[in-house]
Amino acid sequence: MPGGGGPGSGGPPGPGGAGGPGGGVPGAGGPPAGSPFWSQAGARDPWRDPSAAPAWLAPTPPGTPPPVGPPMRADEPGRRGGLGSMLLVSIVVAVVAGLLGGALGYVVAARTAGDTFSLGNSSGSTPELAERPPTSLAGIAKIVQPSVVTVVIRSASGNGNGSGFVIDDKGYVLTNNHVAAPAAAGGTLRVVFSDGSSVAASIVGRDAGSDVAVLKISKDDLKPVKFGDSDKIAIGDPTVAFGSPLGLADTVTSGIVSAVDRPVRTGGESGQSQGNEDSAFMAAIQTDAAINPGNSGGPLVDGAGRVIGVNSAIAALPSQSGSSGGNIGIGFAIPINQAKRVAEQIIATGSARTTVIGAEVDLNDENSAGAPMSTVVAGGPADKAGLKAGDVVTRFADRPIEDGVALIALVRKQAPGTKVGVTYRRGGKTTTTTVTLGQR
Repeated sequence: MPGGGGPGSGGPPGPGGAGGPGGGVPGAGGPPAGSPFWSQAGARDPWRDPSAAPAWLAPTPPGTPPPVGPPMRADEPGRRGGLGSMLLVSIVVAVVAGLLGGALGYVVAARTAGDTFSLGNSSGSTPELAERPPTSLAGIAKIVQPSVVTVVIRSASGNGNGSGFVIDDKGYVLTNNHVAAPAAAGGTLRVVFSDGSSVAASIVGRDAGSDVAVLKISKDDLKPVKFGDSDKIAIGDPTVAFGSPLGLADTVTSGIVSAVDRPVRTGGESGQSQGNEDSAFMAAIQTDAAINPGNSGGPLVDGAGRVIGVNSAIAALPSQSGSSGGNIGIGFAIPINQAKRVAEQIIATGSARTTVIGAEVDLNDENSAGAPMSTVVAGGPADKAGLKAGDVVTRFADRPIEDGVALIALVRKQAPGTKVGVTYRRGGKTTTTTVTLGQR
């Protein structure tokens, strides 16, 4: 199927492979008593027993696979290029396209200010995540699955499917822009629930820059998801991904948070801007929970079944034919705090506002060890904070900045009006200032 190999193309995982917490070490003897991630059925099923010997291994394909370079340290100067050169992989949106040939295009969404709309778990009421209560994977699936939908796209250019999830009892469904976009010009959308029921869906609004879209359906007895707080997650926290990879509805995979604030850019080729209009930038949650084409728009949840991200893209090694393969254990999700904010704006006004720093950033510079500002907008946030064209931003919101993609991704993660510390280099001098972010 376009966009990635079919089921079984890579073989099942060996013992002790990626999965939820509690995965054991071969030869360690068996799971701890009462582990929420263990079933006694593992004694009969070698794929679920982390201490069992391999029952079957996939044959090794001929030839040498493309090398995967070492990850670039955030504080390592002089090594540029972001994820593309760092991992020698391609970033692909995780949507299965059917007859669309594996690619569902990005489009520009209008952005205007307007009224407010608030989804569940408003500010101050988000459950504290520090305790991270353990819940069995089966229990998480039972809680979340009724809220997850397969999004079926029919358009003049072909058919495809992605994923989405119900965010309130009024019938709003959150998904990716690149899932909904093909139906925007005369196509149709339909969502299918885990119980087999299906209803027509309409597009409320889309935002290409964040890769977020909101759909509307009419259905009784909806079960909205519960929201977590993506600002409170930590590397190593358990994750569970839901969706319809390769068209296989109601699929659940598990893993951990592999990294936070991973700069990811999908779509667009422009080398300069606060963000090319065709590009989506995200300070992504990276996870090793298996994400494949078709998972796009589905929820990534924490160990208590609360949504912390929206599955959006994967890193994939190119195949010998030049096309991108499927899951290699590196998936990316839009942080839910950002996606939720954008969704609220879309529901209230039909469009979303983009957070900006008020400068154009050179995305092609590979030698500056930071984000070089090619132009600063007069009277904009950067200008008011004392930044000038030619300055190189090296830290933003207490995060190291490796390149322009990292800066744009972190800017867009913030809400307009946020005051952020910015460290920049001018000549041989390093200075720190505070920028109040704007919007457009």
